[in-house]
This record gives sequence, C-alpha cells and structure tokens, in this order.
Amino acid sequence: MEFTGRVWKFGSNVDTDAIIPARYLVTTDPAELASHCMEGIDRDFARKCSSGDIIVAGSNFGCGSSREHAPVAIKGAGIACVIAESFARIFYRNAINMGLPAVEVLPAAVEAIHQGDVVFVSLSQGILRNRTTGAEFPLRPIPDFMRTLLESGGLIPYVRRRRFNAP
Repeated sequence: MEFTGRVWKFGSNVDTDAIIPARYLVTTDPAELASHCMEGIDRDFARKCSSGDIIVAGSNFGCGSSREHAPVAIKGAGIACVIAESFARIFYRNAINMGLPAVEVLPAAVEAIHQGDVVFVSLSQGILRNRTTGAEFPLRPIPDFMRTLLESGGLIPYVRRRRFNAP
C-alpha cells in the first residue's frame, strides 16, 4: 500500500473527543461523521481537507474513549492514513479494523514534517518520504496480519471474503 498526500499536522495526545466530539456519536454514517472530523481542534478541518490527505501527529494519537467513530470519521473525510509517534492501543486497533492505515514513526520524522508538506508513504517498503524536503524516514512495520486486514479494506471485508469466498 502506498499513499501520497498533503499533510495535516497535529500535536500529541489528540483524543477521540477532539477527533469526533461525543455529541455526534448518535450516528454511524461515515459522511456525517466526516463532516465533523477533527472539529475539536480545527472547526474547519472537514471543509479544508481533501481526499488522499495524510494526518501526521505526535504521541498518543486517539487517546481517550474507545470509539470506532473516530477512525470512521477520519477515513470518511478522505484521509489516506494517519502517521504518529504512537497511538492509543484501542484507537490503533479500531483504525486497522476500519481499514484506516495507522503507522508509527520516530519523533524525528514528526518533527521534520510540517503542515502542508507533501509526503509519500509506502507500507511495503517501510518508508515515509517528505516530498517537499526530500527527507526520508523508516516506518515501524505493521504486522503481516494487520496489513492483510488493511489490504482487505478492514476487518468486516476480510471476514466476508474468508467466510463467503467473496472477491
């Protein structure tokens, strides 16, 4: 899996209530959730981001309540993947299960990438390349099974294919 996109940069400890405020948890519609994505930090994020953009953040991204709505909102907004120093474990697993790549990098990579930079991410090659500056960084490998889930589009499509031999 490879992605190229414009960066939206966030700090550390971005919690799930900042990603999708609790008042919107009355729906599971990805489009509706996407319209409020990151509203707790940037009220206009959903209007400004474009399909294929990439979130880069500090440590502990997705901390707080365990809600699948957070990765659904991010994916629904068209974000191709989230890159961070670290993820809250439940958010990480929810993201993979929803088919949203969540990739960990060293702090130096996060520091070297800025809002608006264009980055290239290759899960198969294990690299993050800042196309704006030319800097390149290693990605923490995603376990094979989790990469299989991502390549399937998430847990539910993976199970459907295995259970029903669907394409």
